[in-house]
Amino acid sequence: MGSDHPPVAKLIHFHGFSDHINNTYDLFPSLARRGIFCTGIDQRGWGRSAQTKADRGNTGPTAAVLADMAAFIEAQFEVPPDVPVFVMGHSMGGALVATLASTPKYQELVSRLRGIMLEAPFIGLDPKQKPSIITVFLGRLAGRLLPRFQLVQPMKVETIVRDPVVQKTIKEDPLNHTTGTLEMFANMLDRAADLTSGKLVLNDGIKSVYVAHGTADQVTSYDASTHWFDAQTGKVADRQFKSYEGWSHLLHADLPENRQVFADDIAEWILARV
Repeated sequence: MGSDHPPVAKLIHFHGFSDHINNTYDLFPSLARRGIFCTGIDQRGWGRSAQTKADRGNTGPTAAVLADMAAFIEAQFEVPPDVPVFVMGHSMGGALVATLASTPKYQELVSRLRGIMLEAPFIGLDPKQKPSIITVFLGRLAGRLLPRFQLVQPMKVETIVRDPVVQKTIKEDPLNHTTGTLEMFANMLDRAADLTSGKLVLNDGIKSVYVAHGTADQVTSYDASTHWFDAQTGKVADRQFKSYEGWSHLLHADLPENRQVFADDIAEWILARV
C-alpha cells in the first residue's frame, strides 16, 4: 500500500494465527499517508494462500515458514523504492519475526533491516489460555504421528479485541478459518518455548527493536514479552518496549479512539529512524 508521496520507508508485516494481510484495518492507510510503504503476504495456510480446506493451517515446519519470510523480505530489498526496510509481526507473526531474528542462518538478512517490531507477540500465552503440560505433551506426540491432522480452534473474539464492530468482522470473515494442523500448533508452541527459555538468542547486528503489548491482552502474555525484551535486547542500543494500559490483543484495531494513537506511535518510531 502506497501514498501520493514518495515513500521514505518500507514496512513488511507478518500476520498472526487465522489472520490475513488485508486485516490490518486502519493501520496501513494511516502509515501510507505518512510515507511508509506497507506490504505483506498471506502466509502459507492462511488467508488467500489456503486455496482448499486441506491447506487451512497447513504451514509446514518452522524452517519452511522462515524461508518464506526471508524470501519475501529479500525481495523487498531488490525492488523500488530503495528506502530503509522495517519488519513487523503481530501475535504468532511477532514470534516468527523474533524467531527469524534469532536464527543464525538469517543473521546477515536481519542485520540489513532498519528495525524489527513486535506487536503483542506470541512469546507466551496469557495464563488463562495456557494449556496443561499433559495437553502440550499429547499434542506434540500427535503432531509427530499425524502432522497434517487439522483442528478447529474456536476464538473468543471478545478476548481478542474490545471493539464490537471489529469482533463482528472477525466472526464473519470467511478467511478467518481458525484451523490449524497438529504440526502447526506444536511448532507454534515450540517457538514460544524456545523464545521464552532463551534457547533462541537474538542475532548480532540487529539495529533496533520495538515491542508493543497491551496490559489487558487476554491472548498472549504481556509478562512473557517483557521478559523476552529484558533478556534478549540488552545488546541492541536502540530498543523500546511500549506498554498500552488496558488495551487488548489486537492493538491496531483496539477501540476506535485508540487506533490512530497506535498508528501514530508506529509511524513516529519508523520515521525517527530513516
